[in-house]
Amino acid sequence: MNTEAHARHKRLWIWGGGAALFEALSYIVGFAAITTWLKPEQAEGWDAARRLAFVLERQAAFQAVNLLVYVAFGLALVLLSSALHERFRASGNEALMRVASPFGYIWAGLVIASGMLSSVGLTAVATLHAKDPALAMTVWQMLTIFQRGLGGGVEVVGGAWVLLLAIAGLRESRASALAWLGLLCGSCGVLTLLPPLRDLGAVFGITQIVWFTGVGLMLLRAGRRTSVG
Repeated sequence: MNTEAHARHKRLWIWGGGAALFEALSYIVGFAAITTWLKPEQAEGWDAARRLAFVLERQAAFQAVNLLVYVAFGLALVLLSSALHERFRASGNEALMRVASPFGYIWAGLVIASGMLSSVGLTAVATLHAKDPALAMTVWQMLTIFQRGLGGGVEVVGGAWVLLLAIAGLRESRASALAWLGLLCGSCGVLTLLPPLRDLGAVFGITQIVWFTGVGLMLLRAGRRTSVG
C-alpha cells in the first residue's frame, strides 16, 4: 500500500471511529427520550386516539429524536460501514467483507427511510388531525406499520451486518472480546426475524451501545497507531 493510500485509510478509520461513537450516543439519547420525556407517566388504559394526541402535543420533540436516532444514525452508519470495510479487508477478510458491507449500507438506507417516513408522516397526520381525527388515526397506524417494517421492528439486516463483522473479527489471529460481543449482538438482531423472539430487539439495541463504543475506540486506535510510509 502506498503512502497516500495508507494516509487515506488512516483518516477513514478515525472518521469511522467518531461515527461509531456517535451511533452509541444516539442509542443512549433515543433510549433516554422514550423512557422519560417522550413517555406518558400513566399510559395504561389509553386508547389509540389518546396516544396519538400525546404524540401530536410533542410533535417537534418526536421529530427531532427521530431525525437523530434514524436519519443522522443512518448517515453515520454509511461512514462507519466504509471504515470497517477497509479495516477488515486489510486484515485478510476481503471476500467476507464483500458480503458484510452491503448489509451495512442496506441497513443505513432502511434506517434513513424509516426516520424520514416517520417525520414527514407525522406532519401529515398533524395537519389531517385538525380536519378528520378518525382518518388521521388510520393514517398514523398505517405509517407506524410501515416504519416498523423498515427499521423499527425486525433487526435482521443490522444483525446480519454485525454478525458478519464479528465473524471477521474472530478470524483474526487475536480474536477480541469485541468480536464475541458482536457475535451475541448480531445473533440477537437476526433472531428478531422470528416472532416469538421479537423482544430480542431490545437486547440488540442495548448490546449495540457497548459494541459501537468498542468499535469506535478500536478504529480510533487503528487510525492513530498506523504509521504512514
